[in-house]
Amino acid sequence: MSEESAGFPAQQQDPPGLTGPMVPQPDHGESSYVGSGRLDGRRALVTGGDSGIGRAVVLAFAREGADVAFTFQAGEHEDAAATVEVAAATGRTITAIEADLRLRDQCDAVVHQAVDALGGLDVLVNNAGFQMAREQGIEEITDESLDSTFKTNLYATIWLTRAAVPALRERGGSIINNTSIQAYEPSTSLIDYASTKAALNNITVNLAAELGPQGIRVNAVAPGPIWTPLQPATQPPEKLEHFGEDTPLGRAGQPAEVAPAFVFLACEETASYVSGTVLGVTGGKPVF
Repeated sequence: MSEESAGFPAQQQDPPGLTGPMVPQPDHGESSYVGSGRLDGRRALVTGGDSGIGRAVVLAFAREGADVAFTFQAGEHEDAAATVEVAAATGRTITAIEADLRLRDQCDAVVHQAVDALGGLDVLVNNAGFQMAREQGIEEITDESLDSTFKTNLYATIWLTRAAVPALRERGGSIINNTSIQAYEPSTSLIDYASTKAALNNITVNLAAELGPQGIRVNAVAPGPIWTPLQPATQPPEKLEHFGEDTPLGRAGQPAEVAPAFVFLACEETASYVSGTVLGVTGGKPVF
């Protein structure tokens, strides 16, 4: 991509944000991602798969031969339907599950529904996340926002993983968490979000040690600034005009540029000896 790709027109949406109103439209790999059978016969659950990185992962997994279930929130039916349409064109089984992952019983139910729909589970992608940028100091963080961020990003990851482990250990599975460059270069406007992403890095390494003897690999992908609905829904409009320009590559990434990292980590052929790793897709920002 050229330097003309840096920055985006000022725009704003209400959370959680939808793909349709975004200018320009994100690239999820619809016209570019070509599978090669790396995930033939695998069964995956992707949280937050209706848009952004999640949609790109659902599409890439399906084009690699996997059957995929994904979650979406109330109010995201339009995006969920679009994800089903593009991914189901591969001929694979694609199941959309509406859920509020801030609730433990719904996390448990999601795993059970995915196992029932797919006939088992081999890969869990904990992708769903919440952030809300603040223009003021820590005093601006409300208890409601803090609760939503920690439950979506941390509690749900643990709840879903706990529920999925029995199914994953049947054939040896893979868990992939979506962390962030914010774990390494935290923005003061995202203190709560950044802290959950740092915690997810720790959880990833910890679970890799615990679950490795059971044949379950646990890794994470740490994206940098990526053009998804989360940005116009949670950032001040003027910030989008320079979104991603502070990376060494000088631009934000597209969801389609992150999805191959998830494919790599999910694939036994390419990553059978990879566990406890955080793979950065950051436009050149360091993840260490």
